[in-house]
Amino acid sequence: MWGLRPWARYGLLVMAHLLALGLGAVVFQALEGPAALQLQAKLRAELVTFQAEYRTCLPPGVLDELLGTALIAQAHGVSSLGNGSEARNWDLPSALLFTTSILTTTGYGHMAPLSAGGKAFCVVYAALGLPASLALVATLRHCLLPLLSCPFAWVAVRWQLAPARAALLQAAGLGLLVAGAFVLLPALVLWGLQGNGSLLEAIYFCFSSLSTIGLGDLLPGHSRDLHPALYHLGQIALLGYLLLGLLAMLLAVETFSELPQVQAMVKFFGSSGPLTTEDQGGILAQDELSLSTLPPSTTAPVQAPAC
Repeated sequence: MWGLRPWARYGLLVMAHLLALGLGAVVFQALEGPAALQLQAKLRAELVTFQAEYRTCLPPGVLDELLGTALIAQAHGVSSLGNGSEARNWDLPSALLFTTSILTTTGYGHMAPLSAGGKAFCVVYAALGLPASLALVATLRHCLLPLLSCPFAWVAVRWQLAPARAALLQAAGLGLLVAGAFVLLPALVLWGLQGNGSLLEAIYFCFSSLSTIGLGDLLPGHSRDLHPALYHLGQIALLGYLLLGLLAMLLAVETFSELPQVQAMVKFFGSSGPLTTEDQGGILAQDELSLSTLPPSTTAPVQAPAC
């Protein structure tokens, strides 16, 4: 297999990706298909019951028209259900959450611009804001990654670990830290505050948010029993969580991407020629972040660097 040409390796990678897409689609179809059919049958049964009970009061087609209008409004984040406290979807906290979901590419889909001016501004705002957000994240990553590498570098020096094992320890430690501090702990808090969902749903929401999937089927605070002040406070807290959590997730992904095993896989699917000076400089620059303080392979004691 190692003798394959680069075009054959790329073809193999594309085929593997398509196979993963097909496998995921089959699994989701098997898991979600029956549940969707069951919900559809339940909805139809309730509509038949409602129409049978109130047929004399409603002209034909009026209910379908009303439901269609309500669904279109709901798709844009507008709802008239409850006591009206959730109807103000474009107040300042909600608008801040919407802009954050744009700049973090989360895109929950719970709100969408209705006016032509809002849609045009959204395009311009995203076109200018996304590069600025990427530049900010890159700057923070460059500043924070060496600081986060210090404890792992100290452990590597203390235990006399080889560079490959030290890199694996750093990636595993940072991954566990991000999973605990930005997925499990917020999920437990959300589960305790919401009260109407399961822990699995809370973990699912946190992971889908930090991975920028943002399906929008679950949103914290969207309960009509919440006080408006608590609802807006939850939106502001979600804003901060998205900004910090996305940065932490990118740091973890960056650390995993620099593992020797990952680099070997990238090299296998990359060019078969020698590495350029640019590529070597990039890899060495990343290695210096966490491995420059490792001791040489001698038995002499080495002092840990001051971080």
